[in-house]
Amino acid sequence: MKKSLLGTLTALSLTAGVAAHAEAEHTLVFSSWVPPTHNINAQMLPKMIEMIEEATDGRVTGEVRLGIAPPPAQMDLVLDGAVDVAYVFHGYQPGRFTSYKLVELPGVDTTAEAASVAYWNLFQEHLAELNEHRGVKVIGLHTHGPGQLHTNTKIAGLADMAGLKLRMPGGVAGDVGAALGATGIQVPAPKVYETLASNTADGVMMTIDSRQGFRLTEVAPNYFEIPGGFFRGSFAYIMNEDAFADLPDDLQEALEEKVFGEPISRMSGAVWDAGDAFSIQLTKDTDGNTITQASAEDIASFASIIDDVTASVVKEVSAKGIDGDAALASFRSELGVE
Repeated sequence: MKKSLLGTLTALSLTAGVAAHAEAEHTLVFSSWVPPTHNINAQMLPKMIEMIEEATDGRVTGEVRLGIAPPPAQMDLVLDGAVDVAYVFHGYQPGRFTSYKLVELPGVDTTAEAASVAYWNLFQEHLAELNEHRGVKVIGLHTHGPGQLHTNTKIAGLADMAGLKLRMPGGVAGDVGAALGATGIQVPAPKVYETLASNTADGVMMTIDSRQGFRLTEVAPNYFEIPGGFFRGSFAYIMNEDAFADLPDDLQEALEEKVFGEPISRMSGAVWDAGDAFSIQLTKDTDGNTITQASAEDIASFASIIDDVTASVVKEVSAKGIDGDAALASFRSELGVE
């Protein structure tokens, strides 16, 4: 019991990001579930807190606490008021969220920054009416860069994926993996390293920056990429509604105008793009790591999988009560993709 209590207190005491200004009137408590060195903790959340401080002249700041709860519990932490702000990965909670799948679809070769801005606009124009985040305030949305394949043994092409046991994060990644003949293993991102180290899985479908953020260069030295990725994961920043309402009107207005929405969505995507570039170089510089690019034949055969998964997702989203085709067309039009 003492050991458990000590672990809990240690997790609660871990903070990242910008130290609270001495003159701050309000401190927002952020929850984060990735490792301390991950770009979310090292750059993204600190930058968000900087933006909050600048927008409010230092009257509002933030404090990041690590390891309070696992990824699927983040929404409930905010709903219950245990923390003020958190970020959720939609694919970890199938059934609770559906519309996010539109932005996860493969076949869109763009930056995370551009995709994140387009995602926020898509939410405003089409997805918000579904009220999938009921009970909390959505303050930003972003995607990561293209999700690619990381394995413990080198694969030459898509055909080699059949029969592999792959950790997949749910959502579109699971649909794509199944279409390629892989067996999906759902493991939260913080457990990926030990899952691969124990050979429980042959590889993972994850973001490029995970090669650094989750130390995949050590346990999945072989990296396989296809243009646009196999999927593009979806995140939401959410805030407790009472915590926002408790702020004075002028501070609410400052945050809405200068931080929430497109500003933090754009910033988050840009941080992810930089992290992807760093991880590609890290892979090139790490002994024993390999990079394999999909062949023209693989790209052509993957196109039919994209079509099938897209049709399935559009149907699923449309069943929730919006025009899935129109929503997807809006998102892709902003990105210059037909």
